Amino acid sequence: MITGLLLLFAVEILRVYLIMPLPGSQQANTINIAYWLANNMLWLRIVAFMLIAYPAWLLFKQQGKQWKKAALVFFVLLYAVVFYMINFKMEADVMFYQPKNKQFAQGEANTVAADKLVLGIVINGEAKAYPIQYIGYHHQVVDTVGGVPVMVTYCTVCRTGRVFSPKVNGKAETFRLVGMDHFNAMFEDAGTKSWWRQVSGEAIAGPLKGASLQELPSEQMLLSAWQRKYPATWVMQPDSSFKEVYEKMTNYEKGKSKGDLTKRDSASWQEKSWVVGVTHETTAKAYDWNRLVKQQLIEDSIPGLSLLIVLEKDSASFHTWNRLVDGRSLQFTKVDGTDLLKDTQTGSSWNMDGACVEGILAGKQLLPVRAYQEYWHSWRTFHAGTLR
Repeated sequence: MITGLLLLFAVEILRVYLIMPLPGSQQANTINIAYWLANNMLWLRIVAFMLIAYPAWLLFKQQGKQWKKAALVFFVLLYAVVFYMINFKMEADVMFYQPKNKQFAQGEANTVAADKLVLGIVINGEAKAYPIQYIGYHHQVVDTVGGVPVMVTYCTVCRTGRVFSPKVNGKAETFRLVGMDHFNAMFEDAGTKSWWRQVSGEAIAGPLKGASLQELPSEQMLLSAWQRKYPATWVMQPDSSFKEVYEKMTNYEKGKSKGDLTKRDSASWQEKSWVVGVTHETTAKAYDWNRLVKQQLIEDSIPGLSLLIVLEKDSASFHTWNRLVDGRSLQFTKVDGTDLLKDTQTGSSWNMDGACVEGILAGKQLLPVRAYQEYWHSWRTFHAGTLR
């Protein structure tokens, strides 16, 4: 009977402990154990109850031994409380809900402040902006942009915003937030019950292990910068059902969160320091956000890529481009007090959309490079061997 009770408590607690950000749970590679537990809970509970049932029946047939009977009742009731808390209070998808009312607005109808950080997407000529304050709570927002289904995701513990096609094997799939692996959000698809990592869109457990969702290009910047680039953009509006939780997220995007999992390290190269991460072919490299703030631009060359990272004067909107133009790698300086760049080779002027607006190279366009702002611990964990 004791074995059954221990098994009952152990499997319930471990199932959640291994996939939630609890002390010591996220450092080890236990995802396969967690997945096995999640998919065998019914049988494990049946076995545990069978180990308890017969000895309990014998116990209650006997006269006396009231303390043993009382102890058994106590532990069964305690298990009921644990079961309720774990399955109805601690499950990821009952702590973080998707929006109930998705509303978007343009221009003057928009109520989101211009200084809010957004994740922006453009597909087939339609632009949409998703405020980090909202998607950071929801973790995922399923939507359509330019007639294409999208899954907009964000993990506040990694500071990772990613947009994916929700199609699996050519069919639109439904996902639920299931937990975490190495502090990164995980989603479970309804069809195969595979678990997918938010930072990469890779299935890390289940029948589709090794498969990847298609990532769609997105950019992170202040809404004001996004609206300058796309004046007709649609902006996701707050869902009044989640007013209180949105308010708790107010300071997150500016790095002023007080939570242990989401607060920022202001020094460089600490666990929660901000970096800009770039991958090109087989090379991954991280750039110190503090250095970018100080210098306003960073130029670098990694194999096969001449890289330019620029920070706008709002100190939040950043852009990453290939600085190779007409076969030569340009070098840039930022014009003081403006959001204009000049290349030192021709003296041409470039704006914050990567377009040359004046000079010999007028009309040329710098090609964007996919890059992400995230916590150093996240970039380092999911890009083994990264340079910095």
